[in-house]
Amino acid sequence: MSKFSKFMKANKVEKQNEMYAPTKYLCDENGKPLEWEFKHITSKENENLRDECTIEVPVTGKPNMFRPKVQSGKYIRKMIAASIVVPDLYDAELQDSYGVKDPEDLLLAMVDDPGEYNELAAFVQRFQGFDVSFNDKVEEAKN
Repeated sequence: MSKFSKFMKANKVEKQNEMYAPTKYLCDENGKPLEWEFKHITSKENENLRDECTIEVPVTGKPNMFRPKVQSGKYIRKMIAASIVVPDLYDAELQDSYGVKDPEDLLLAMVDDPGEYNELAAFVQRFQGFDVSFNDKVEEAKN
């Protein structure tokens, strides 16, 4: 028996999907808000999302020097979209019904109330294991 047997993948607890109703404006026939299904993303998927949302910005007063900057709004949108299982944000018919052509734009069209969108972002960040939201960290860094 390996000294690392407790760390083997077979012993890892599988993360369960979760249901959440992000908007009160999409309801079933009884007027109850529709629940969406969310999945956990991996650390690797998260790194890829963050890399896609990182740009190089010039350092003030230092020519030819740049620092990385995460575009937090874009990163949060991509994380939310990557987490959603149902509805399928990649479905062409669903995108067409809202007049959009990409999952992040569809997300913003479906949850178009700013307060609800902020609550959804907070839910997804907690669900993905971030106890303090990314936006809170940005605000803390500014102070």
